[in-house]
Amino acid sequence: MSDHDVYAFGVVASSTHFGLEGSFPAPEGYAEIGSVSHMIGGEAANSSLVLARLGAKVKLDGNWIGTDDAGLHVKSLLEQFGIDTSRLPPKEHYSGVREVVFSAQGTRTIFGTYCRLQEDEAWNMPVEDDIRRSRVVCLDPFFGKASSRVAEIASDAGIPVVTVDCLPHEPLVGHASAVVVSESYLRSKFPDRPLASVFEEYLQATRGLVIFTLGENGGWYGRLATGMQTFAAYQVTAVDTTCAGDAFRAGIVFGFLQGWDDARLVGFGAAVAAIVCTRTPGALNAPSYDETLEFMRSRPSPHALRIARGGQA
Repeated sequence: MSDHDVYAFGVVASSTHFGLEGSFPAPEGYAEIGSVSHMIGGEAANSSLVLARLGAKVKLDGNWIGTDDAGLHVKSLLEQFGIDTSRLPPKEHYSGVREVVFSAQGTRTIFGTYCRLQEDEAWNMPVEDDIRRSRVVCLDPFFGKASSRVAEIASDAGIPVVTVDCLPHEPLVGHASAVVVSESYLRSKFPDRPLASVFEEYLQATRGLVIFTLGENGGWYGRLATGMQTFAAYQVTAVDTTCAGDAFRAGIVFGFLQGWDDARLVGFGAAVAAIVCTRTPGALNAPSYDETLEFMRSRPSPHALRIARGGQA
């Protein structure tokens, strides 16, 4: 019997968010700080917060957190949302991962210690029983063998794995039930290739669902057997886009818990992400399940257009 719906494994960070008034300043320029929030960073942590707000029971594991004020605040905040952090006891003489985020008019810039985390390999190895007792796995791909091990255990147990931003040739993609690839990742890894060609490469690499998120332009989704379809983004006035991708993935994970089809998964993920973009800090103010449904009912549904290989538009 599962004691948590979702096993999340990945990045957990202490984050300070500065909301700027007006646009982001040019180099050597000035911007007024409108708000300051002490929140949580890291893909797995933010997705866990959104999932908890949607009503899912989440167990979170990943990188170490410290015993300083920042680390203790992270652990306390996660637990306030009902997230199981028992695999993340604060470690003495370790400062954890830090980030500072500046957001302004739909843009954001992040400063952090994520490269240092990779150098130190300061994360846990997964506990197999935690994975097998879950219904869906929300997995960050950034922890090498540890991330791969999570995917292998879940795949062997028939538990869906939803991951993000990894290359199509990585074994993790082959284990994934869904891989969500962001526009920024695509730009950095495939700057000179047509996106349609890249999407096809992902389709060939997995039996699961492939999703490209393209910001305000919506995105693409599909499987090898069905081909590519598009989805539109909900039109909102963005206040803070910092957690949009993490919120979208949380919506996909939640959809797997419900057993929804691909179109409903993607539509729900787009709605959760849109709502989070209208709030700051987004993850801490993520919508409930009922709020998300009401949001979807209250505005036109984004049109999904079939553009599958050999299919009909």
